[in-house]
Amino acid sequence: MRFAGYAAVFDRTDRGGDVVRRGAFARAVADGAGRVPLLWQHRAGEPIGRIETIAEDERGLRVIARLSPQSAAGREAAALLKDGAVGGLSFGYRVRAARPGAVRELTDLDLIEISLVTFPMQPLARVHALDEREA
Repeated sequence: MRFAGYAAVFDRTDRGGDVVRRGAFARAVADGAGRVPLLWQHRAGEPIGRIETIAEDERGLRVIARLSPQSAAGREAAALLKDGAVGGLSFGYRVRAARPGAVRELTDLDLIEISLVTFPMQPLARVHALDEREA
């Protein structure tokens, strides 16, 4: 199963009081999707597939990913995504540059991973399309 969605949404305050600004993922996008793991619920020991593409657009960090039917966690994630029980996206990161203020503005990030999650820190970071066809 493939899916597309936004792991980050720009210019919207998340539940932790951070705002990601456009350009924060420029280095990760330039490096390409191959180095960014796709995890289940931010668990480093549970990769569930692979990121095929990442790109910044006007809305946020858009991802296209494929869940692996070879992993039990990947099959579970696919079933829950298909049923609508899970649909959030999130990302792990290290801050390289930020502007302090009433909200912290994240302007340059090291992207560590992208996760399919139950409760995304940014409520608007969601899967928006599914493709259940096998490749």
